[in-house]
Amino acid sequence: MITRLRRAWERLSIYLPVLLMGLLALGTWWLVRNAPQPQQAASERPANHEPDYFMRDFSVQNFDATGRLQSDIRGTLARHYADTDTMEIDQARMRSVSPDGRVTKGSANRALTNADASEVQLFGNAIITREPLARKGQAPLPRLEFRGEFLHAWVNDERVRSNQPVTLKRGADTFTADSMDYDNLDQILNLRGRVHGILLPPRR
Repeated sequence: MITRLRRAWERLSIYLPVLLMGLLALGTWWLVRNAPQPQQAASERPANHEPDYFMRDFSVQNFDATGRLQSDIRGTLARHYADTDTMEIDQARMRSVSPDGRVTKGSANRALTNADASEVQLFGNAIITREPLARKGQAPLPRLEFRGEFLHAWVNDERVRSNQPVTLKRGADTFTADSMDYDNLDQILNLRGRVHGILLPPRR
């Protein structure tokens, strides 16, 4: 009897490590399957197109390294969207000053700007004006005015576009068109669709 038990134990001891490894693997699998999932870090979560902060009756000003005012943006309500780093502004009023001192103003019922306000989209009763500028030894730059229900402006590149009807006033001259692409740096104005213009002789 003792001999049989000894032989049975010897046989079992041969397979015991395998059985223990199997039980350990099974236990590990069960723990991994039933362990709670770690919460996703806030920085790794996909950003939703929801405002992350608001501003009411605000004014935001940007200055260059010398302290010169570059732009001033005001509105009744602003909503910032973290996923696109854009700001939507109600009753927007904007003002920028170029290095040569020329003032550009913009206003609309609603505006959408990028982080540094170098790109602005104006919606509803949109107006952009560039004040006249006197230049030493050169002809003065006339006043420019753009009007429409939608205007898309790139402030640094001095470009204005619209895929909707617009009115452009340059000094005493007036143009209307179904769409427009204006590049001040290259001095190119592209009017498309039904284009009408009124050119007045210069005043003496």
